[in-house]
Amino acid sequence: MTADEPVDESPDEAEPLRLDHFLKQRGVADTGGQAKLMIQAGEVKLNGVVETRRRKKLSPGDKVEVHGKKLFVE
Repeated sequence: MTADEPVDESPDEAEPLRLDHFLKQRGVADTGGQAKLMIQAGEVKLNGVVETRRRKKLSPGDKVEVHGKKLFVE
C-alpha cells in the first residue's frame, strides 16, 4: 500500500468503541483522564455491573450507567 491509495475503513474493520472514549464522547467526562478516574473509582456500570476496565470494548446494545444517568451504545 502506498500513501496515494485510499484507506478502506469499513465499519466491520473499525476498532470497537472503548468505555473511556464513550464517556468522553457522550459528555459524561470532560477528558480521557477524568473518564479513567471515574471508571477506576467504580462509578461506572456496564450492563448493570460495575466496570473498572477503562479499555473495555463496548458493543451495540450495551447500557452504561454513571451517577444515575443511563446511556445506550448504538
